[in-house]
Amino acid sequence: MAERRSDATRAAILVAARERFARDGYERATIRAIAADADIDPSMVMRYYGNKEKLFAAAAEFDLRLPDVSAIPPGELGVTLTGHFLRRWEGDETLTALLRAAATNQAAADRMREIFGAQLLPVVAAACTDPREAPRRAALIASQMLGLALCRFVLRLPPLVAMPAAEAAAWIGPTVQRYLTSPS
Repeated sequence: MAERRSDATRAAILVAARERFARDGYERATIRAIAADADIDPSMVMRYYGNKEKLFAAAAEFDLRLPDVSAIPPGELGVTLTGHFLRRWEGDETLTALLRAAATNQAAADRMREIFGAQLLPVVAAACTDPREAPRRAALIASQMLGLALCRFVLRLPPLVAMPAAEAAAWIGPTVQRYLTSPS
């Protein structure tokens, strides 16, 4: 019974943390506010997660939901993946909050690396001609996607914000395509 209650408490904390971090960002979100959102005492948040960094790392679960590259014509991989990333960023502010936090917080940076390493690397390995080059190519693709997200969703550069997602994908996609399929 107590175990079920603690599982429910942990789940409530994570839901509240995800919403609060997405709304306020890492720096402005507080343990007290998250606890209030979860309708629990702040000491419970600390008991289960230790500190704000560890809570953020636990709350920053994010599935990139990358497409199956075997179902995409090889010449369309770059544009397709870029468009997919833009849709994921637009549809969920958690990744934007994580990107903001990763610039100044080691736990958030570690989490961002974990997400991209665990989710992007296998997709790149499946798409590129030499899987041994997949880590380098995945890092280059991540640099494009994170740079695009930083400029469009965090810095909100007006020309990039105003650009339709399909147009941004058409511009960035060929670079991603080169990273995926061009000889090294």
